[in-house]
Amino acid sequence: MSETYSHFLQHPVFKVVSELCSQQNIPAYVIGGYVRDAMLGRPCKDIDIVVVGDGPEFASLVATKLRVKNLSIYKRYGTAHFRYKDLDVEFVGARKESYTEDSRKPSTLPGTLRDDQLRRDFTINALAFNLNQEHFGELEDPFNGLEDLEKEILRTPLDPIITYSDDPLRMMRAIRFATQLDFKIAGPSLQAIQQQPERIAIVSMERIATELNKIMSSEKPSRGFHLLKASGLLPHIFPELLALSGVETINGHSHKDNFDHTLEVLDNICIHTDDLWLRWAALLHDIAKPPTKRYDPQTGWTFHGHEELGARMVPRIFKKLKLPLDGKMKYVQKLVRLHLRPIALVKGSVTDSAIRRLLSEAGDDIEDLMTLCSADITSKNEFKVKRYRKNFELVGEKLKQVEEKDRIRNFQPPVTGEYIMSYYGIGPCAEIGIIKSAIKEAILEGKIENTFEEAEQEMIGLANNLGLVPVTAK
Repeated sequence: MSETYSHFLQHPVFKVVSELCSQQNIPAYVIGGYVRDAMLGRPCKDIDIVVVGDGPEFASLVATKLRVKNLSIYKRYGTAHFRYKDLDVEFVGARKESYTEDSRKPSTLPGTLRDDQLRRDFTINALAFNLNQEHFGELEDPFNGLEDLEKEILRTPLDPIITYSDDPLRMMRAIRFATQLDFKIAGPSLQAIQQQPERIAIVSMERIATELNKIMSSEKPSRGFHLLKASGLLPHIFPELLALSGVETINGHSHKDNFDHTLEVLDNICIHTDDLWLRWAALLHDIAKPPTKRYDPQTGWTFHGHEELGARMVPRIFKKLKLPLDGKMKYVQKLVRLHLRPIALVKGSVTDSAIRRLLSEAGDDIEDLMTLCSADITSKNEFKVKRYRKNFELVGEKLKQVEEKDRIRNFQPPVTGEYIMSYYGIGPCAEIGIIKSAIKEAILEGKIENTFEEAEQEMIGLANNLGLVPVTAK
């Protein structure tokens, strides 16, 4: 008898499934991620149960026993799902699969547990715990997945060429698991990806984006992007990022490898935040350096305007990768556009006016912008990094002081367009915009305080110059 792992199966769901296995004489097993993560000591709230029989029908029996009201049955896929307390539980009938070359959606037939394990992407995801009472908790491991877990290696149950060709999304999953778990991809498995990266074209971009986001959410995402590059997948899914790679030298002047720099910034920011979209801002902050790269014999390499062009590239990249085109995209776009501003303050004089303008433009995202810019301080020269960080702290302090004094963040001029129209008895016109812009500029430059009284006096002076007459004087 194989070793039992019943201590991983204490949840009531497993008890009910085991009882029904005995009553119905139907074998069932928990398989995949739950088993893998249990062995690794990682939390997992998703349970996949494979039934040697009708999965949805068995799921209905379990749901009734557990008094679950909301059972979702997907007849097309032969699966069923319900949520019980803190767990998502999915049932599927054991099956074997066959694929055609132009689709990753297989034809299926009922099969045995071994058939079902054979169709899994990696040996560590083919591990299964027996839920039948007689062998409850025994490990079903036909492909030495437990040994691969101990060796921290990703290997496919079948020939990797076949595994990845059948469902090319598995190539992305290999890189995602290697990144999340800090595992190695077995040599033959990585070579199989390198032989057919173009197969990823039959996978929807939505599914690719899901894997990219999981890589981005890992502890050290740079590992995943280095693997995407080494595997040959990166040019097929994200050529703009690959374009950052490489170093060019002219007359002894070289620029840094912006691909490596970008990934260093990404890893840096991951130490301080779990926010996926702030991490995306780090990944895209220098995305426009390749098209803005120029060589000047006097100053060397320049990337003038890469922050503005990068901000314009963000919507196009989000649209192509099927990432959300809402406030999240605009947030990333804003941070890409502004990412040089705090660094410029570090290099130059930190005037109140420059601080006010930065606060006005960044608004509530100023802290995230500062986090991004701090992560962007990378150099092999430790003295240079130390000096930059010290100056950066001074900028941070100055931001707090100016914010407390002038209340500039997200501000609009205290005098509104409606007030100006009412005061002068006029309708919407160009003069309203001119006055409002001039008042805002005066506040940002520190010529007047950010108060209604001073803004009104500024309005009166500006309006006089424009020939406007107050209602009371007409």
